[in-house]
Amino acid sequence: MDPLSDILTILKPRRLETGATDVGGDLSIRFAPHEGLYCYAVLEGECWLTLEDGATPLRIKAGDCVLLPSGRPFRICSKQGLTSVDAAVFFAGRSNGEVVIYEKGGTCFVCAAHFGFDTPDSSLLLGMLPPVVHINDQTDQTAMRWALDRMMAELRTPRAGSDLLVEHLSHLILIQALRQHLTARDGTRVGWLSALADPPVAAVIAALHAKPADRWSVEAMAKIAGMSRTVFALRFKASVGTSPMEYLTRWRMMLAADALRLPHRTIASAAGAVGYDSDSAFSTAFKRIMGCSPRKYHARMSGEHPV
Repeated sequence: MDPLSDILTILKPRRLETGATDVGGDLSIRFAPHEGLYCYAVLEGECWLTLEDGATPLRIKAGDCVLLPSGRPFRICSKQGLTSVDAAVFFAGRSNGEVVIYEKGGTCFVCAAHFGFDTPDSSLLLGMLPPVVHINDQTDQTAMRWALDRMMAELRTPRAGSDLLVEHLSHLILIQALRQHLTARDGTRVGWLSALADPPVAAVIAALHAKPADRWSVEAMAKIAGMSRTVFALRFKASVGTSPMEYLTRWRMMLAADALRLPHRTIASAAGAVGYDSDSAFSTAFKRIMGCSPRKYHARMSGEHPV
């Protein structure tokens, strides 16, 4: 598989809830800190999104999509300076998939999907993404526009099979948003997702994902990138936000953790699958990245004691 598919397979995104808001007047909604990832798409009109960390407000308009992987509190409003209502209060009593109409609607239509992840270690990968991933309508988005239009139609007029269709559309929109983020090259972006748009770095990441158990060195990676060791190491860290060997170690531990969720997997087999001959060295690396020993992780996640 390609690296993006690899990462999404490890994360195992699942839609927790989907809904839409059809706004007809001035409105500001505050969302508390959250687990997982929010995906917002403006289908009609425009609105503003602000993270509560002093970041510059972001204007999002029809055709734009925003991913919020950081878990930080944020506000969505029709215009800046409004007093916000808490999201838990505004959406109280609504059912999953429902369209909430405010002041008769018609000014701005926003749909949202909240994704959880079946791995408890998703922050290791989500934490390497920008706080906000903004995909605007300037990118080639035929597939995105089709998915958003279908989502709006299914939410506004539910029919037989709508719940399942919205589930699949949510995943399509998430993947398409990540794809479009890759094609919108911006040298100021840092993280594994943006790095996949940097050809030399992307080639190395693909090689690491294809053969995680190989005895990798920075020199071997630099050869794939077609650069000197020093230039490659600097380029990789500037693009990904971490060193090549640290990225490899994190990826190996994510793969090992995924394996250790299965009751029948042993620690030795998980270690060997990601290139560790020594259980001791593997345990040290695993505990540093995952925060606990592989034995404790296996017992907790598999529900059984490790062999």
